[in-house]
Amino acid sequence: MSGASAPDQEPGGEADVEAFNASVWLVDRHVEAGRGSAVAFRCGDEELTYDGLLAATVRAANGLLALGVGVGDRVLMVVDDELAFPVCLLAGLRIGAVPIPVSTMLRAGDVAALAVDSGAQTVILSGRYGGHLLELDGAPALTDAVVTGPPSPASFAGRVRVHEWAAFAASDRPVAPAATTTASPGFWLYTSGTTGRPKGAIHRHGDLRAICQTYGASVLGVGPGDVCYSVPKLFFAFGLGNAMVFPLGAGATAVIDPEPATPARAAQLLARHHPTLFFAPPGFCAAMADVGLDPAILASARATVTAGEVLPAEVARRFSDHFGTEMLDGIGSTEALHIFCSNHPGRTRPGTSGEPVAGYELRLLDDDGQVITGADTPGALWVKGPSVADGYWQRPELTAATFVDGWLRTGDVYTRSPDGYYRFVGRNSDMIKAGGIWVSPAEVESALLEHNAVLEAAVVGSRNADGLEVTVAFVVPRRGHSIDPDELARFCRSTLPGFKRPRQIHVVDTLPKTATGKIQRFALRDMLAAPAPGSVPAAPPAPAVRAAPA
Repeated sequence: MSGASAPDQEPGGEADVEAFNASVWLVDRHVEAGRGSAVAFRCGDEELTYDGLLAATVRAANGLLALGVGVGDRVLMVVDDELAFPVCLLAGLRIGAVPIPVSTMLRAGDVAALAVDSGAQTVILSGRYGGHLLELDGAPALTDAVVTGPPSPASFAGRVRVHEWAAFAASDRPVAPAATTTASPGFWLYTSGTTGRPKGAIHRHGDLRAICQTYGASVLGVGPGDVCYSVPKLFFAFGLGNAMVFPLGAGATAVIDPEPATPARAAQLLARHHPTLFFAPPGFCAAMADVGLDPAILASARATVTAGEVLPAEVARRFSDHFGTEMLDGIGSTEALHIFCSNHPGRTRPGTSGEPVAGYELRLLDDDGQVITGADTPGALWVKGPSVADGYWQRPELTAATFVDGWLRTGDVYTRSPDGYYRFVGRNSDMIKAGGIWVSPAEVESALLEHNAVLEAAVVGSRNADGLEVTVAFVVPRRGHSIDPDELARFCRSTLPGFKRPRQIHVVDTLPKTATGKIQRFALRDMLAAPAPGSVPAAPPAPAVRAAPA
């Protein structure tokens, strides 16, 4: 942050480093303690015990070693939430390689760009992504690809050598864990790309244990008897913690599913597996309540955990009233690996991101880089804690601006209540200056959600015909409801001051989101952008119904 200084505190030094291999800690530890027969993963009709997970990890580690993968080599993973995912990630960590899970929602060209950016030597693909091989063949450092299942890659005739899973993971020869430490490079996670091209956040082996000992222990209290089911997938930070790291860290069980998540699909899995902890983004929770699922499907869950996008108080009320479960909303990031500020069991405050998680320190800074000490004053949120990444791969300028003296600049604007609860105001880039006054999109969205017909809302800034910034709302109707923009505008007049009220209201069927459930506000702004002179007008925002001045 140019001209700003983060609060003074020395980051962890060499004294904090210890011999540590995350794969051994997550798996071998339980087997050695006599808990090998406990179920680690359920996937469809399959179950994988800790004994079985260790054996599969060793076989995959042998496969990687046979391909010439060594310490520090990158292994790109385009793998669904199937048993091969944890096996491959753990195998990479075991031999000191750097596994890099990436979004299965990316197009082949986008995956190829990440292969080039990371310099990956090997890529592991679920069978349905075998078609990516043609694009991946152009990545200069890539030599080998492993396909976990059908269709067979035998017809591929490119430069990259392709291996079927059965042959790749055939040897059960013992593999000694690499001599890694808590500070050794462990794995990378690419940001979801809500702003600009994705960046590879470099995480250490010790970061995986750190999130178990902080959020996993102090907020969730995960234990061996827990069953975790996460709607967010394993390829990004929120899902990785929910459905792999927390359960394995505690010797618990995770339910994973390779199919796309829908409320109906989630209901089936909830009814079948009776999880004790359920994880989903706020928009998914809103949809679950809206379609009227049987409340009994969550009877076994002691909490529903949300993150990825702010959870409006009205959505929390609807969900809790319908399902009778406590909602624990929080904020995390790819760079911090998981949630560092959260509502805690028994002391939730709807509409807030809760309190700092034990082990993390939060600060709000003003525009001059000074720490804000007063309550209810907006400021840039910074966080320091044991799971904050070392930086971004090959992005030195961005690393220097984002990671300062052990602190992470989150890019979010927050306020802090007198008793220490943090409330989201907006992303730095999403704040709207209407009539010369700053407007928080989150506040306007919360007001819109108070209307009985509104399921989801997203608010962005746009320029009017006079070039002035105004507030524009996109709203999704609840099931069985329709939204009259004029009527909703009148509703806003009774709940919001004039400068905050949206000047346009667009009714749409869906909102553009990342895989983590974050609303892609840049996509909404693009929809509103006027075409350049002489250009062909862009298609209207699909599926826009109509808009009315507010």
